Amino acid sequence: MTINRRHFINLSGLGIAGITLQGFANTANVKVQKPIVIATWDAGINANKGAWEVLSKGGSALDAVEKGVMVTEDEISCCVGLGANPDRDGHVTLDASIMDHEFNCGSVAFLERIKHPISVARKVMEKTPHVMLVGEGAQQFALSQGFSLASSNLSETADKAYKDWLKKSEYKPIINVERQTPKSTTSQLEDKYKAPTRFSNGDWNHDTIGMVALDVYGNLSASCTTSGAGFKLRGRVGDSPIIGAGLYVDNEVGAVVATGQGEDVIRVAGASAVVEHMRQGKSPQDACRLVVEKIKRIKKEKAADIQVCFIALNKNGEHGSYALHTGFNYAVHNNEGNKLIESPFL
Repeated sequence: MTINRRHFINLSGLGIAGITLQGFANTANVKVQKPIVIATWDAGINANKGAWEVLSKGGSALDAVEKGVMVTEDEISCCVGLGANPDRDGHVTLDASIMDHEFNCGSVAFLERIKHPISVARKVMEKTPHVMLVGEGAQQFALSQGFSLASSNLSETADKAYKDWLKKSEYKPIINVERQTPKSTTSQLEDKYKAPTRFSNGDWNHDTIGMVALDVYGNLSASCTTSGAGFKLRGRVGDSPIIGAGLYVDNEVGAVVATGQGEDVIRVAGASAVVEHMRQGKSPQDACRLVVEKIKRIKKEKAADIQVCFIALNKNGEHGSYALHTGFNYAVHNNEGNKLIESPFL
């Protein structure tokens, strides 16, 4: 690191006690950032707790967003991890991506029988010259990195949901199903979601767990992991593993993750589009809203049949969200605690 004469004088004016590792991490701003993590949906309450264990000890945002979504990958959910709803051929396929504050990024898609796709995505970022690995190649890479092959059997809940789906074999994701989000305290929320099961007759089968964190060094990172749309065509991949669509990080501006109908997030390069609006001075909420409005203009009357949502965190730790329809919420964990916020919607 090079420190010019003027900057050295500014630092010396702080006194020895003011020269900290956090200050040197961003020489343009010696202020120590307060850590914060945000995550999509009510599952974000538990995911945030995993991330906060890292952030509260001075750990990196990158480590936090990996550890946080791993919590959700371990849970039984219709849309994340090996316990999730399968594709229409009865196979669970997983997608994930991760990005740090230096534009390093990695992703996997159509990955089978590996418990933590987010960790494989990080290995792609750190151990290969590539950004994305898919299918059999992604699985082979995971095994070469020490990951183990899990059972191909469906979870008990997913098996039941799949058998119910086979009665009609109709792919029609249901949106705006009333979510039983409790109007309660954070502690009650944490008790409710200690072991969440988010199956509801196949409803909400096209969402994810996405996470963005800002650490004490002022650095941002983001992660996203999903099993994709339940009962999808075999081989279908949504926005979650696509850098610039499902997530994007620009450490000078902010970071964003998306959830909902992946095809329509991809159409507008959703996450990067939100970041660009923040670059132009928009608040996180307004930046998310502008991209949701664009999707509404593109889809016209078909917008009634889809849900798309974004959460965003800017460099100053300000957060916001916006959704196409009602029903979306996101979790925020900072020094003041861990809470669930209902998102504004179009």
